[in-house]
Amino acid sequence: MKKERLTIEDRILIEELLRQNYKLKDIAKAIGVYPSTISREIKFRRKGNEKFETCHKTNRFPFVCSNCNNKRWCNKRKYYYNYKEAQKDYDNKLKYSRIGIDMSIDEVEYWNNYFKDKIKDKNQPILHIFKNIENKFPKTIQSFYKYVHKGYFSSINDEMLARSFSYKPRKKKETIKTISKDNVIKKGRKYEDFIEYTTNNPNTNIIEMDTVIGKFEDTYCIMTLYFRRSKLMLMFLIKKYKPSEITKIFTSIRKNLGDDLFKEMFEVILTDNGWEFSKPEDIEFNYETGEKLINVFYCESYSSWQKGGIERNHEFIRYIIPKGITFDNLTKKNVTDMMNNINNVQRKTLNYQTPYQLFTQKYGVQVSKKLHLKEIKKDEINLGYKLIQK
Repeated sequence: MKKERLTIEDRILIEELLRQNYKLKDIAKAIGVYPSTISREIKFRRKGNEKFETCHKTNRFPFVCSNCNNKRWCNKRKYYYNYKEAQKDYDNKLKYSRIGIDMSIDEVEYWNNYFKDKIKDKNQPILHIFKNIENKFPKTIQSFYKYVHKGYFSSINDEMLARSFSYKPRKKKETIKTISKDNVIKKGRKYEDFIEYTTNNPNTNIIEMDTVIGKFEDTYCIMTLYFRRSKLMLMFLIKKYKPSEITKIFTSIRKNLGDDLFKEMFEVILTDNGWEFSKPEDIEFNYETGEKLINVFYCESYSSWQKGGIERNHEFIRYIIPKGITFDNLTKKNVTDMMNNINNVQRKTLNYQTPYQLFTQKYGVQVSKKLHLKEIKKDEINLGYKLIQK
């Protein structure tokens, strides 16, 4: 009959047999448990420096670096199994199970590691996580918050639940050139014109356009296009304050989609007064045919609430890259990876569907591919800084 619980003597033996490079099945046989028990024990109770990147070798047995020939020169995260630390961790879980938490030790251990991966390592939003495990996690989301607050899950704390980063103190901003209130390009494109147009055309597609900045001295920024209906957001790495960069993006999109689909999809663009958006004709017209395809409108000055959807959606970018971190080290692939992870987060306001799902239902997978969009499995969503360090 197999054991139900490992003792400190068992853990001493596990550490010793790992050092001697025993196989998994031989360790399990020596202790009298299933191999899966040994695997869980080592994975759940190993210790490593989380500042470093994980080595792919530690994803399989022996899950630690004790006998790795490269450990002396390796600069990746090193894992070790120590019986004292393992027993201490087990005793803590046992203590919590006896002071009011209505879960077994094994359940606490399993969910502690599950939430660590999703919250601490991948920075997934709590609602997204719970929608994926609503029929598996034995407690309510309220109980989860209570357990975290009381310290029952050793790998996560209260600070991680709201947001896994803090803002740096504000610095004095540099003067940024914007489109003036009475600029001639705003004629017929003011916010009041936007209201009139969308009132007369209630079924029109409305796209909000903006940029996100890392450091003010950066050369590059991220341009974003937010679809109000599906909440999908396209993202592009561009040079700051350059209208030609915006023109280049829209020309590329138009050529990929064709004029008819481009006209339908981007019928109305609402943006702010940033200088990079100061050439609306270059966005609106196909100069090869002379046809006006779409319409650009401008928000009123200091009225970011008029395009509140894109402003709120930018918070997902800040999950991955907190304010004050440069964008100049980003690549186009980094930005595309960020875009796809953000667009595959389930939204309560979309009945827990993802922006990617809604967008693809309307336009199809092939159109999505033309915009560099792809589906990411819900369990693999990563909104942590490590996403752009791959």
